[in-house]
Amino acid sequence: MNPPPTLETERLLLRPWRPADRTPFAQLNADSRVMEYLGATLDRATSDAFVDRIETGFTEHGFGLWAVEVKGGAPFIGYVGLSVPRFEAHFTPCVEIGWRLEASAWGHGYASEAARAALAFGFEERELPEIVAFTTAANRRSRQVMERLGMHHRVQDDFGHPALPTDHPLRPHVLYRLTRVEWLARRELARRPARFA
Repeated sequence: MNPPPTLETERLLLRPWRPADRTPFAQLNADSRVMEYLGATLDRATSDAFVDRIETGFTEHGFGLWAVEVKGGAPFIGYVGLSVPRFEAHFTPCVEIGWRLEASAWGHGYASEAARAALAFGFEERELPEIVAFTTAANRRSRQVMERLGMHHRVQDDFGHPALPTDHPLRPHVLYRLTRVEWLARRELARRPARFA
């Protein structure tokens, strides 16, 4: 399967990874602020192995975690995109939307803007029936992005992440869901002209 195209938003490009992205990605993964809710910082070898898995994911699935570039600005600020979780849980197999941006890119709405493009690709180009998102329960910043995207959370979907020990403070996770039917209905509603009595 051919890799997906570069996605473009008003301010961003979601594009395939380049070799030059690996150094700033390793710096991002070594930043304790970025990795606060992800368990631990990563060394360079682990960070590079992650990029290898991302590139393999594009080949296997026709979608993945795109490198994000600011038009006319930073050539790399992190990733946003779609992936297939490798662990087993009550909601797997599934497709997850996720993001990881360098701290200097926070607070600009980039995660939400890029994630909308990734959702559109997943639902409209790949016709995925559902896309989920999850994070540790304490990660309010990511949860706000999920809510801005129109994803919904149900307490009964919450789970303990199987990759973390049972007593780990980050193990409790929340799950957010969005279906293709919901996405398309919202898109059609946005296209309707306003009517006034």
